[in-house]
Amino acid sequence: MDDALHGKDDDAAPDDAAPDDGLPEVTALPITAVTCMEDRAQVERNGTVALTAGVTRLRVGPVSPLTADRSLRADAAAGSGARVVDARVVRTYTPVPPGDPGRDASGLRREVHELEVELADAQLLRQRLESALEVIGQARTDLHRDIVQGAGGGDADPERWADRLDRVEQEAEPRIGELHGLRRRLHDITEELAEAREALLAVETEPQQLTAYLDLVVEAERDGAAELRVTALVPCALWRPAYRATLAADRQSVRVETDAFVWQQTGEDWTGVRLTLSTARPTLAASPPVLREDVLTLRERSAEERRTVEVNLREEEIRTVGGASPASAAALPGLHDGGDVRVLAAPHPVTVPSDHRPHRVHLTSFTAPCTVENSAAPELSPLVVTTARLANTSGHVLLAGPVDLVRGSGFVGRGTLEFASAGEEFEVAFGSEDTFRVVRHTEESRDTTGLAAINQRTVLTRRVRLFVSRLDARADAPEREITVRERVPVSEVSAVEVDLRPAECEPQPDSFDAEGIARYTLRLAPGEHREIALTYDITASSSVTGL
Repeated sequence: MDDALHGKDDDAAPDDAAPDDGLPEVTALPITAVTCMEDRAQVERNGTVALTAGVTRLRVGPVSPLTADRSLRADAAAGSGARVVDARVVRTYTPVPPGDPGRDASGLRREVHELEVELADAQLLRQRLESALEVIGQARTDLHRDIVQGAGGGDADPERWADRLDRVEQEAEPRIGELHGLRRRLHDITEELAEAREALLAVETEPQQLTAYLDLVVEAERDGAAELRVTALVPCALWRPAYRATLAADRQSVRVETDAFVWQQTGEDWTGVRLTLSTARPTLAASPPVLREDVLTLRERSAEERRTVEVNLREEEIRTVGGASPASAAALPGLHDGGDVRVLAAPHPVTVPSDHRPHRVHLTSFTAPCTVENSAAPELSPLVVTTARLANTSGHVLLAGPVDLVRGSGFVGRGTLEFASAGEEFEVAFGSEDTFRVVRHTEESRDTTGLAAINQRTVLTRRVRLFVSRLDARADAPEREITVRERVPVSEVSAVEVDLRPAECEPQPDSFDAEGIARYTLRLAPGEHREIALTYDITASSSVTGL
């Protein structure tokens, strides 16, 4: 029976955790699967190792030094006759491998690196010049031998020999001059590099990098190969959902593609791994909530407070079930999963390098029929927006996230997709319709009715006029429908009443809901202009203040 053991904390100093000379060579277990969570990832390694009967110590790595010790789990495949007895993370400092000093290196270390690169390039150039001069020298030797043999045999050709000697000298002279200059340059670079190294040695120590390995103790019943599986949590990895919505040319359907942006800087590249995306937060319950005293006090209201009712006007956003949390307005919001852990899987192996850059991974896509509405909220904007309403037929929830909007004209902008459970209807706004404009004008008047100190009431009358225009002038174009929504205040106290004036509303609203939204549906021909008038009274008793 396979045993999964907890990794042990490695609280000793890095020097105490230095590799043991008696350990075998390092064994590589590649990363095969990753479960990326909101702010960290669970990395899974799988591989086959050769074991001998008895106890075998393995060193696996190198792995990310960020590996969480307490999350380390290791086990052997069932039926392999092996079990993992111990597993722990061992960290040690090792010299930095040669190469680019990195973005955090000092200016002096960068200067040393640049001089070393320049010296190496100059040495290569010197080798090429010396090789070219050797070839020219060999050609000169062959020419001298030809001259000697020709003169001794009575076959003299002074003109040809002089021409060849001139050509050899013409090839050699520039290279000899360049070689002399290059040697002086090498001498200067060598002196500068020695001075820079001496200064670097005086002010800085040799950099070291933290390297981590996994030490496994495996007990095997017999000689043979066994498959090992090791999992651990690492920070510095996260993901966020992203979408792409495309409205069909006939406006009858919408295609929604679900993607994920994945970032990671764990120190290890994820190459060809099975990627799973989860909204789990494994550290959310790591510490109990802080308890604070909540003191409630009672006091008698003053006579003035009993005589008056203070009210004020406030903006209240209407939310439905599945609406996004207020945190979704942040630059990089957290994952809003509706209270339950959601898991999505990439359909194909993916590669995510450890470069702290976003990488887009395709997850799913679906096409659903929709109903399209040209809607306007003149209080917020004079534009008319094309809004498509459709059902989530993807088979999984749609987490709140940004959505790229595409219509027949191409990319039209970026919006926000709210949380939508499987089968739930949701809306996607595809930008404005330039053929419509809505202009809004408001007027207010204040009056009092009744007798003072008995039944005096304040009446605030608000008149709203909306001018709706269709700007295209094609006479053969069909009529188009537009929906206009205007807000009317809703009172929460009995001392304040809000009443429509039906006689002064033209036309009458098609609907008026409990949230105070008056809805108008208009059909406009090309170049047509329509006017909407809406009048309502806000009546408050004499005890109301703040209105």
